Amino acid sequence: MGILGWIVLGFVVGALVKLVVPGDDPGGVVVTGLLGIVGALLGGLVGRTLFGTGLGDFFDLRTWVLPFVGSVILLGFYRLVARRRART
Repeated sequence: MGILGWIVLGFVVGALVKLVVPGDDPGGVVVTGLLGIVGALLGGLVGRTLFGTGLGDFFDLRTWVLPFVGSVILLGFYRLVARRRART
C-alpha cells in the first residue's frame, strides 16, 4: 500500500474509532486523522511483531482490524494525556 493509501486508511479508521468509542475528545478532524494514521502504523507494527501477520491488501480484513485496534489504544492513551494536561 502506498503512502496515500495509509493516509486515507488512517483518516477512515480514525473516524470509525471516534464513532465507536464514546466520550468527549479534545480534538477536531485533524487530530482524529492524525490519531488514525499513527494508530494504523501502530496496529500494523504490533500485528507484525506479536502475531507474525502483516497488513494485506487494502480490502483485506487484517488491513482494517489491526489499524482499528491500534487507533483505539492510541485514543485511550491520548485521552489520559489530555485529561492530565487539563487538570494542571
